[in-house]
Amino acid sequence: MTKLTYSSIENPTLTSWVWIAPAKSTAKKNQQGYSSLKRFDLLQPLRQMLDKVDVRDRELAHRLCQMIPTQCPFEREVKLFGRTLFRIPPLCKLNPLYDEVVALRFRALCYLADECGEDVSCYC
Repeated sequence: MTKLTYSSIENPTLTSWVWIAPAKSTAKKNQQGYSSLKRFDLLQPLRQMLDKVDVRDRELAHRLCQMIPTQCPFEREVKLFGRTLFRIPPLCKLNPLYDEVVALRFRALCYLADECGEDVSCYC
């Protein structure tokens, strides 16, 4: 039983902890802690295709570096009379293929820099 004093009423604090049992899950977890239930990923074939693109052509590498931007083109700060009204966050992270596209651009940059010996600072 908790003893109430003047100081505990004036400065209320949590005096007891409550244990809530977690809900029982029917899905079994594997060694990594992930659920063994597999979800269907509609974009998985496209992800695999982008990951399998082997950049071995200088022209293709240049085209990829020109087409894939370094920063999100949608990120903006809307200003009026020098004061920021609101900021639009980078929306590229909402793209489900964002990681694969950025990795493809990185592979193209690495090919140009390492294999072709070109200066890629114009693409950064």
